[in-house]
Amino acid sequence: MSLAITYSRALSGLHAELVTVEVHLANGLPAFNLVGLPDTEVRESRDRVRAAIQTAGFEFPARKLTVNLAPADVPKESGRFDLPIAIGILAASGQLPSARLAELEFGGELGLNGDLRSVRGALAMALAATKSGRSLVLPRMSATEAIMAPNASVYAADTLLQVAAHAAGRAPLSSPDVAEVVAPITYPDLSDVRGQTQAKRALEIAAAGRHSLLMIGPPGTGKSMLAHRLPGILPPLTERESVDSAAVLSLVGRFKAEQFGQRPIRSPHHTASAVAMVGGGSDPRPGEISLAHHGILFLDELPEFDRKVLEVLREPLETRHINISRAARQVTFPSHFTLIAAMNPCPDGYAGANIPARPCRCTPDQISRYRGRISRPLLDRIDLQVQVAAQSAQTLRTPVASESSAVVRARVIEASERQLARQGMPNADLTSSALDEHCALDTPTENLLRQASDRMGLSGRGQHRVLRVARTIADIAGAARISTAHLAEALGYRRVEA
Repeated sequence: MSLAITYSRALSGLHAELVTVEVHLANGLPAFNLVGLPDTEVRESRDRVRAAIQTAGFEFPARKLTVNLAPADVPKESGRFDLPIAIGILAASGQLPSARLAELEFGGELGLNGDLRSVRGALAMALAATKSGRSLVLPRMSATEAIMAPNASVYAADTLLQVAAHAAGRAPLSSPDVAEVVAPITYPDLSDVRGQTQAKRALEIAAAGRHSLLMIGPPGTGKSMLAHRLPGILPPLTERESVDSAAVLSLVGRFKAEQFGQRPIRSPHHTASAVAMVGGGSDPRPGEISLAHHGILFLDELPEFDRKVLEVLREPLETRHINISRAARQVTFPSHFTLIAAMNPCPDGYAGANIPARPCRCTPDQISRYRGRISRPLLDRIDLQVQVAAQSAQTLRTPVASESSAVVRARVIEASERQLARQGMPNADLTSSALDEHCALDTPTENLLRQASDRMGLSGRGQHRVLRVARTIADIAGAARISTAHLAEALGYRRVEA
């Protein structure tokens, strides 16, 4: 009898739990038993591993073979365990020395010809392996993701034969070069948008304080253009934020190593389900709000989304994370995103547009039902609401010097640095107690807030959001305190009726 032990990782949300792969060979009729709560994909690895070992030129032992994936109470999914199982079988059968196996972790799906195929969650696996002090062996495509983890020791392989040679010390594998993988970061420029001065101002405030923004206007006025230019005026991601964002995308196979450091922008179609939006499934996976972590969630045609789908956004907008509970598993995904939404003022899109060639044909009842698809509690959580008016042909056709994204971004970065130096977080994340400390008002400004709150019917949450926006406007201006002018501008962004 012989026993070999290899190591791998099982994903549970963003956490990659250590899995010990125990391979035991015993006398008896040839059999291949796989235990330890494997799902269907893992159970199917028996046939893949057998074929891969044989086509790589090794001998598959004709003995009673038992593979245990421990701990037994952790669900195991995907083909990531093919490689550690195969290496364990080779070590247990004496075809591969086991001296170095304690220093390595493995993950990768095997093809029948012994080639390695990429797996999901490589970055999360690398983060966990780094903490354990072991090196990680992955398929080449997955290794280019995993190498983004700080201080990670990652080896890239193309075949089972290469991994076996590395484990035996005969032909060491190489690590991917980060410099050759990451591409320069480029975003669409804000100067492409003609006119829309007020909307651009609102976009700058949203970027500076990480505030949510709703743009309301007729079709073709540039709402989508503005939304897709927001990443270009946001401050660059920190290394920690880049890794966190990439780790979430890696869980669903959406991360591309050359895009490391770019802010994600997610634009789900209005037919998206609630599960697609917040995540879920029997094996919980992140939804759009988590895939937009440290980036932008853009919801175009907001009233066309199912109301139940929109309502699930209310809690993550406040807590910045989402808890997904199933009978056997509970997973928490981060969802610190900036919500940017766009909508028409009515079903045909031209209410209040004052375009003689395109008069609005909607009845007041139709307009009311259309706007009523968005609940007041959700609107209350959107910091900025701005009208995006139709531009004249002259404005659109006449080239006019406009601020570039780089110019606006410089102001946004300065405002963000003031916030981080003062309170250690963006203004949008200020708690009630922090508002009292950092958003103190003088008597005239306090009176303005009280009068406006009574006249506009602002809730307590609405007042807090006005204060956060006013604090951001003051930061952009370089002011130490919120003035009456800052508060008045912030209140102007909550007057839009939707």
